[in-house]
Amino acid sequence: MKIKNVNLETVCGITSKLPNNTLAEFAFAGKSNVGKSSLINAFMNRKSYARISSSPGKTQTINYYNINGEFYLVDLPGYGYAKVAESVKVQWGKMIERYLKKSPTLKCVFLLVDIRHEPSANDIQMYDWIVANGFEPVVIATKADKVSKNAVNKQVAVINKTLRCVKGTTIIPFSALDKRGLEDIYKIVEDSLSDKNPEI
Repeated sequence: MKIKNVNLETVCGITSKLPNNTLAEFAFAGKSNVGKSSLINAFMNRKSYARISSSPGKTQTINYYNINGEFYLVDLPGYGYAKVAESVKVQWGKMIERYLKKSPTLKCVFLLVDIRHEPSANDIQMYDWIVANGFEPVVIATKADKVSKNAVNKQVAVINKTLRCVKGTTIIPFSALDKRGLEDIYKIVEDSLSDKNPEI
């Protein structure tokens, strides 16, 4: 996949109405410190288009990136950040759930988890939300460069077991540093856009 044009087209806050998009949408969800902005920048082949912050919890909106005029990459608010007030967490959760329920062109949800750790209760809840709304999430195990090659398969198995993944769920080890896994993500998007069954 060649990324030629990227445009941050729509930003939705807690009270915003979701856009009536006609292009396919591919959403990315994950905890605030999971490396979502780094993955999105790698996907878009941009160094700092999606803001990366040393302070987790900066993504408080739903951001729609128009890619090549062909589809939207949708960056969902990071969840699970401890320093955010509980009331704000609840609002973010409702915003994400509303998006999952009311986005007719949503093709796929990518759920990011840190390969180094067992998925948290928030990760499990997000996985269950995605499934409950009729989607089969693709799990991206980020920061794969932080573990040894021998540990990758072991950690993927832990993620699969902890999330209680549906049989056949795709789990992609990914590294923003060396771009491993990026082509697999591109392929899922390309296959979905061409109405093929994504296979890795």
